[in-house]
Amino acid sequence: MVCLQFRAKILVVPFFLSVSGLGYAQGFVEDSKAALTLRNYYFDRDFSGTTPQNAAREWAQGGILKITSGFTPGVVGFGLDAVGMLGIKLDSSPDRSGTGLLPRDALTKRAADEYSELGLTAKTKVSETELQLGTISTFLPIAFASPTRLLPQTFRGGYLRSSDIDKLSLHVGYLDRINYRDSTDYQPMTVASPNRRFLATAESDEFVFAGGEYQLTSALSLKYYYANLEDIYKKNYAGFEYFLGLGNGKLKTDFRYYQTGESGSAKAGLVDNRNAGIMFTYAIGAQTFGAGYMQLEGGTAMPYLAGTEPLVVSEGFLSSEFLNPKERSWQALYSYDLVGLGIPGLKATTRYIRGSNIELTTLGGSGLTESERYLELSYAFQGSLKGISVRLRNSMYRNDFSSAATFRDDNETRINIDYTLSLW
Repeated sequence: MVCLQFRAKILVVPFFLSVSGLGYAQGFVEDSKAALTLRNYYFDRDFSGTTPQNAAREWAQGGILKITSGFTPGVVGFGLDAVGMLGIKLDSSPDRSGTGLLPRDALTKRAADEYSELGLTAKTKVSETELQLGTISTFLPIAFASPTRLLPQTFRGGYLRSSDIDKLSLHVGYLDRINYRDSTDYQPMTVASPNRRFLATAESDEFVFAGGEYQLTSALSLKYYYANLEDIYKKNYAGFEYFLGLGNGKLKTDFRYYQTGESGSAKAGLVDNRNAGIMFTYAIGAQTFGAGYMQLEGGTAMPYLAGTEPLVVSEGFLSSEFLNPKERSWQALYSYDLVGLGIPGLKATTRYIRGSNIELTTLGGSGLTESERYLELSYAFQGSLKGISVRLRNSMYRNDFSSAATFRDDNETRINIDYTLSLW
């Protein structure tokens, strides 16, 4: 594992020299792609006077430049990817910072005027197997890099992906650092600990994972992953997706099961959780109807990497993740694509989730409840303005936890405007 403890920037100069010097730049350059995304983001979380800080409210402008190379010719191909990110403060103040859009000083609570970072990823490919080293983004059930703020969250490490076996995709990785979405520094990894579920200060510098997905039939895919955050927790994930034609529509069944326990010296404390969730969505014409249920068992909440998304069936841009100990939650969803009314690109979604039977001994409560109502309206411009999208999200979250809870009653609004331009 020691060989992966590096800074990707060290690889840049010798790699480019070798590509140009050996005359292998043809595939490397010709198959390259570059895109620039400009993101304007407004975030407003109103705590309605329930906490000393009445609101978290900021506005920022971001830019994400992604350059993806091709591979040099030959049995073994080499390439290099780069991502440059910039965030600029448009509006903030110490009494309402902390939205996750901008870094802020721990003492003064003042947000940075701007922040930027560069991520480099060296890669090599044999047939349909690719190894990446450096800045890594994983979008897996056991490690899902968060895209929900101004700039995306990334990892540092190595990631091997293979689709050489028909219908099977394999994923193996080693991560040693995380870069949060409102940070420019790589840091040791911790476990998410809202409501004091675990010891938030416990750190680890090794996260390993392995697993894959198998397309058993055209309608059924099976998934399994294993992950271990050294000395904190270990996790098994199994799930499936099944599509069934039903009348004039299609029914999707999405089942996800997580089993977690302590790893090594268990620096974050007891970990004991089993989480089963199922989501049914029925799409017919321009409409989608959804219903889901999730149940947690065991002595603790379900752990996941701090700064990432847990990717349970309650996933989304919600204030809470409904992962408290013993919690049972149900949800209902409705979505409408207004292309059915002659307005292509415009979509509306509403969702309601309610959790009950919550045991929060750290807050002195049992039989607690929480709920969230979520509305979203998005529009992707057409024609000459293609590439511009606007998304408006509003949610209302309520619970009967104590005032010391991390998740607190709030009304939240998010507005982001994205413009993605393909450079070549």
